Amino acid sequence: MLKITNLYKTFNPGTVNAKTALNGLNLTLNDGDFVTVIGGNGAGKSTMLNAIAGVWKPDSGTIEIDGVNVTNMPEHKRAQFLGRVFQDPMKGTAPDMEIAENLAIAARRGKKRKLVWGVKKAEREQFKELLATLELGLETRLTSKVGLLSGGQRQAVTLLMATLNRPKLLLLDEHTAALDPKTAAKVLELTDRIVNENNLTTVMITHNMKDALTHGNRLVMMHEGRIIVDVEGEEKKKLTVEDLISLFAKASGKEFANDRMMLS
Repeated sequence: MLKITNLYKTFNPGTVNAKTALNGLNLTLNDGDFVTVIGGNGAGKSTMLNAIAGVWKPDSGTIEIDGVNVTNMPEHKRAQFLGRVFQDPMKGTAPDMEIAENLAIAARRGKKRKLVWGVKKAEREQFKELLATLELGLETRLTSKVGLLSGGQRQAVTLLMATLNRPKLLLLDEHTAALDPKTAAKVLELTDRIVNENNLTTVMITHNMKDALTHGNRLVMMHEGRIIVDVEGEEKKKLTVEDLISLFAKASGKEFANDRMMLS
């Protein structure tokens, strides 16, 4: 479903601020894979996600989604393949629009637009049913402005919007990092359920090693723009946080030193 081949990206090349963010990155995801991605600051995690989404073009290498080479495809055209949830709960929704209106926009993504009046009655009933699955009481608040929701409620709605049309690939960029622990756990529970029910191929960046081990069927660790650890299945299930730190040291030749991830 996703194939990244020999991907390179350097920011500010030829200057004193030159930074190689992706350094010959290779990654292949099978249909239905749920991959958690960890690594220290500057490891290239978000750069990889932005490259997949088409935020910027790589210097060299290729990106394929479901057999389609999207390397040179602009971001707006690539959106038909992707769903994405950002770290900031304020992103991914239109705050001044109703919950129903936000969901309608998501439902019509990638389809031909027509001049029709607002959200249809049948759509509202469909959105009520979908919102009820979140178990947050939002099915009774279809006309509420999204900007009035809490961070956790907003991330749950954004997650629903990102997966409404069953994207080829779901990108989760530390989507629980800005939430309190209890709310983050709820959003992760919803994530697992939605991903599993729809068999979505998913890439989830997280700074929390425990979450990386608990969720998904596969874990990759990045360092200096490439993947240094890739484990899945039973091997992943047996790992502990201490094992991950040891694997990092063995693969990179360096001691793991990231306070944010260690404290998590």
